[in-house]
Amino acid sequence: MEFLYAKIHRATVTDANLNYVGSITIDKALLKASKIKVGQKVEILDINNGERFSTYVIEGEENSGVICLNGAAARKVQKGDKVIIVAYAILNEQESETFSPSIVHVDENNKII
Repeated sequence: MEFLYAKIHRATVTDANLNYVGSITIDKALLKASKIKVGQKVEILDINNGERFSTYVIEGEENSGVICLNGAAARKVQKGDKVIIVAYAILNEQESETFSPSIVHVDENNKII
């Protein structure tokens, strides 16, 4: 079964770079706190326009607050949009009974609150 693994809640998009080969750049501090890994598939939920799409993670500078959608994903967001970044895990019945997802809430500058 697929379960919520981690979530970065209401992050602000700091940039959208169309001329890059896909992915989302996420501040290293947010990756550590959420336990989301470089290269991991994530779903992006744009609160402003309702878009939902998948991409993979690349690491941004630690404590920079960067949340940058790259490549084709840059067309689905605007700088300043609020997004929820979600990762899922496949867990068996036993694992699902004790697993707790990592939820990271951020402020308007993408700093952990």
